[in-house]
Amino acid sequence: MKRERGIARCGLACCLCSENDSCGGCQSEGCPDKDTCQNLACSRQKGIGHCYECPTLCHNGLLSKVKPYAFTLFCREYGEEALLDCLERNEKRGVVYHRSGITGDYDDFNSAEDLINFIRTGRR
Repeated sequence: MKRERGIARCGLACCLCSENDSCGGCQSEGCPDKDTCQNLACSRQKGIGHCYECPTLCHNGLLSKVKPYAFTLFCREYGEEALLDCLERNEKRGVVYHRSGITGDYDDFNSAEDLINFIRTGRR
């Protein structure tokens, strides 16, 4: 885990991303999608650092997917540091963020609530 990479604006875990050696993430100017990412553009326009800081949490861009939406909800409720703590603890217990390509143990959830419970407990 590269904790210093933190959480992307949309909620994805840059700190655990298998692409993090080649991607600076959306918090840097090295983001490969900086010109097309709807969440980056919106948060910049609103002057906020993350979607979880927005008073009108939407389902636009990557927030239309369960994983980034659930991570964003988690940060809203418990804070980014708490999310990082849970992700680090889960990684030490064998939970994998990217197991095959960009799909891993945090994917394949049908609801944000189920994924938030998994983040908190590390158990399905």
